[in-house]
Amino acid sequence: MQTIAIKKISLGVLFASAVTFSAYADDVVKIGMIQPLSGPNAVFGINSEHGMQLAVDMINEQGGIKSLGGAKLELVPADIPTPNTAAQATSRLISKEKVSGIVGHFASSATLGASEVTERMKVPLVTFAFADQITTRGYKYVFQVTPKGTVFGADQFNYVYDMMKEQGKAPKKIAIMYEDTAYGTTQAKGLRAAAQEKGVEIVVDEAYPLGITDTTPLINKVKSTQPDIIFPVSYFNDALLIIRGMRQQGIDVPVIGGAAGYVIDDFRKGLGEYSDGIMSVASSNQDLAPSDFAKRYKEKYGVFATHDAISHAVAVDVLAKAIEKAGSKDPKKIRDALAETDTSDGIASAIPGGCVKFDETGLNTKTFPLLVQWRGDTLVTVYPKSVAKAEPVLK
Repeated sequence: MQTIAIKKISLGVLFASAVTFSAYADDVVKIGMIQPLSGPNAVFGINSEHGMQLAVDMINEQGGIKSLGGAKLELVPADIPTPNTAAQATSRLISKEKVSGIVGHFASSATLGASEVTERMKVPLVTFAFADQITTRGYKYVFQVTPKGTVFGADQFNYVYDMMKEQGKAPKKIAIMYEDTAYGTTQAKGLRAAAQEKGVEIVVDEAYPLGITDTTPLINKVKSTQPDIIFPVSYFNDALLIIRGMRQQGIDVPVIGGAAGYVIDDFRKGLGEYSDGIMSVASSNQDLAPSDFAKRYKEKYGVFATHDAISHAVAVDVLAKAIEKAGSKDPKKIRDALAETDTSDGIASAIPGGCVKFDETGLNTKTFPLLVQWRGDTLVTVYPKSVAKAEPVLK
């Protein structure tokens, strides 16, 4: 297996309206990666980097970019620990590193900042982030492989509502809590609208600040209102605080997480028995991914491929296919090829629905959220029924 060197870059910025991409080594195509590789959300960025690097390795092993004479992909990462550094790091990747395209960021707020730069500098950005705004601003250089955040929120509610209704116990009261960045607010909007459409009372609808350290007041409010289901939309540390606090206070109603902090192995490790049975929406899952990718990921990194790892690997595969089709390292030509994407081959098939096809806004129209559940040390797909690997258990 060929190892591809990863070159770290420092922050800095020289903004430009466009970049000339003629000074490339003929045998390398650079792909920029923007992720939180340090800071409070580093676990997500590292998972994403692992998925992206494995995708790069697999594509290179299969001959690289054949239309460019077998040119190899090279991943060039930029660490973006907080959203306010996204613009500088993205500009640096384009103006100094001459990347042909960029994949990332995990967080919607950082992706929104980065996409302003990629649009201005005319370099394609393929992202896993959820926020609706990513593909509703009329941008031509941004592509979203996952559904919109409001769709995640709506399905986070609807999947469980339908499940409980089938069992004759449709919920009457729910609690929504969410961190107050683009990810949380967008997904909560979808949750809220879906619940209102079904006539379900929302007894708690609370935003909390990113980086919260005391969830006691929030949990006390939830306990006093006695909801039938709780829908938290959280990153990692806040997810641990919320679930541990609720279980320790005897709140044992079903909890349906909003992806992010609820679908990584660190969540299980951090909560122990409290994690078992927790459900969450997700953009993908290891039990639906191609076996060659899922098996290699676990062998290489010692843990199952998380949804952020899988979806970012899909983003790399889609970008590589566009480079292949364009037969060029020119970002404009690659962008045009991305706009015509309609693929169900290779790693791209790991996305729910098995296909990536972008509409005129850059949104993948062929995919949908999953509902996954912790069963021991792994996540199992339990909904929709068309792709479920096991029956859901509400607890």
